Amino acid sequence: MAPVPPSAPVRILRAAAWTCVSAAGAASVAVLAWSRGEPVSALWMVVAAACVFAVAYRFHSAWLMARVLALDELRATPAQVRADGRDFVRTNRWVVFGHHFAAIAGPGPLVGPVLASQFGYLPGLLWILIGAVFGGAVHDSVVLFCSVRRGARSLGQMVRDEVGAFPGLVALVSVTAISVILLAVLALVVVNALAESPWGVLTIAATMPIALAMGVALRPGGYGRGRLRWVTAAGVAGLLLAVWAGRFIGGTPLEGVLTLRGTTLAWWIMGYGMAASIVPVWLLLAPRDYLSTFLKIGTIAALGVAIVVLGPHLRMPAVTRFVDGSGPVFAGPVFPFCFITIACGAVSGFHAIVASGTTPKLLAREADIRTVGYGAMLAEMCVGVMAVVAACSMPPGEYFAINMKGDAAAVAQHLTALGFAVTPADMAAVASGVGEKTMMGRAGGAPTFALGMAQMLAGVFRGGTALAVWYHFAIMFEALFILTTIDAGTRVGRFLVQDLLGLAWRPLGNTGSVAGSVGATALFVGAWGWFLYQGVVDPLGGINSLWPIFGVANQLLAVIALALGTTVLIKMGRARHLWVTLLPLAWLLAVTMTAGWMKIFSADPRLGFLSAAAAATSRRQALNAQVDAAVTASFLLLVAVVVVSSARVWWLLLAGRRAPDLREEPFVPARTADQTS
Repeated sequence: MAPVPPSAPVRILRAAAWTCVSAAGAASVAVLAWSRGEPVSALWMVVAAACVFAVAYRFHSAWLMARVLALDELRATPAQVRADGRDFVRTNRWVVFGHHFAAIAGPGPLVGPVLASQFGYLPGLLWILIGAVFGGAVHDSVVLFCSVRRGARSLGQMVRDEVGAFPGLVALVSVTAISVILLAVLALVVVNALAESPWGVLTIAATMPIALAMGVALRPGGYGRGRLRWVTAAGVAGLLLAVWAGRFIGGTPLEGVLTLRGTTLAWWIMGYGMAASIVPVWLLLAPRDYLSTFLKIGTIAALGVAIVVLGPHLRMPAVTRFVDGSGPVFAGPVFPFCFITIACGAVSGFHAIVASGTTPKLLAREADIRTVGYGAMLAEMCVGVMAVVAACSMPPGEYFAINMKGDAAAVAQHLTALGFAVTPADMAAVASGVGEKTMMGRAGGAPTFALGMAQMLAGVFRGGTALAVWYHFAIMFEALFILTTIDAGTRVGRFLVQDLLGLAWRPLGNTGSVAGSVGATALFVGAWGWFLYQGVVDPLGGINSLWPIFGVANQLLAVIALALGTTVLIKMGRARHLWVTLLPLAWLLAVTMTAGWMKIFSADPRLGFLSAAAAATSRRQALNAQVDAAVTASFLLLVAVVVVSSARVWWLLLAGRRAPDLREEPFVPARTADQTS
């Protein structure tokens, strides 16, 4: 029976309500953009993010799914057609949302906006709001759609099928190599966050048996008949208990057991990555990511409530003098490095390997792409906005002192000369308040976000040690945020390695083979694990030597994904909608190629690898800079090959000189009985 259309008065009321929401969002952005010198409440940012989320999800996502992608409710997904109880498992949409959000929301939306705040709050905020809607949400949704229609194939496989064998091989090699670097960087962030932190280790370790219990409890009866609700309630209660208990282990025998060195944590993280990649997805990966999402979104929601209650003012200017590239936190002008640094907060290539890896193997219905692909990206947008608030609501002197390396007195003197007054005594008081020995030189963005978050939460939930408790909670929260990216990334990496091995000998590409899965996982974990371990034991070695290319490499993946999406839209006969993928593709191509060129050839040793090698004081530092230059150039060349090959295919298709050979899986009707949604 067709739905009854709403009456005219109802339509008028709805239109008026959405007009008010749109106006509130526009007014909030206008206040933030036009304020110069006078105090501005951070609440405007919260209102802007909420309005953009609501309007984009209600209208833009609906148009994208119906008019551009044309989702088909009657079409079976790979989770239904290829169900194997291991990798392909029909799963409730909210569990898939939890897995997908947990997998894509790594350090980017937390630390990227924090670091980019050296340009002021406005450039980062605008890019997060605009980029997440027209870049990230489109990117994630299109890649997820393409993979679902192609039997959950990986990004590299889809490029091979739709563009050609050679560019497909180039894409597969590029995606695999970049994934190794990305996961090693993420793992090192987790190690640094959890080293000497028994509270964090206890909480994160507790999520694993809780997730296993949830997976076992949900498996026999599926997700229907209320089972998901009570299992979720029990899992969340167990997680909150672990978070609460962690603060009391100080001074107990458990403190010594759970206070782990960096090398020990590195081995444990590698072991966890192996397990999460090999065991059935319903047993550990999906329930743990789903569980972690409650803590992630709950904490960000609590931060939003704290902003509403406290109404903190933004102390960082809207735009600082450092847009010219002279910033003390990192070198490089606002274009392109604001957009490279923010990464996952707006658009991220890493999302493409998740959207073409684990997530399409779990979706029960094509309609869930809207909730999972588009909705999760907008949720990550909100995380990025909260990170901007956390960084920009603290005194600028504190912000820069935390993120600058060097002698405390020299840093304070330099910042005071720049107009951001701060003294070593001020920073010592900050460190004492959060229970740390020092807060100066704690670069990387994570400590800054933790401090800003702790200051706001402590302002609402007061207590004698509230600031220190919330600070260490935030550090644990960041580690949990990132670890859920590593487990999904490793499982996706296993698929990528098997895709490559399958080109040499087809049986090696069989993801259903236990031996093949274990072997491919060992190879992939061995690759990123080696870089991780060397980075832990040697400050100049391992992944530390490749860290500077993290941002560029991540965004290059998004360029490959959007090139694929454009190819698919042309073959689907959606040429009139090409701007949907072409605009973000053109922007990201300009951003990444400019950033890559500057990272290699800039005359500023703080920015350019070759100039840094020439100015290096040791042979080791010079070699690392030269390696960075070579790797960056290689990635730029490989991605250029994929984009040029794709553009050639576009021209042939649009000129009618090539048949639109769309490589979708044959249509299989969906089963009507479905308890997963």
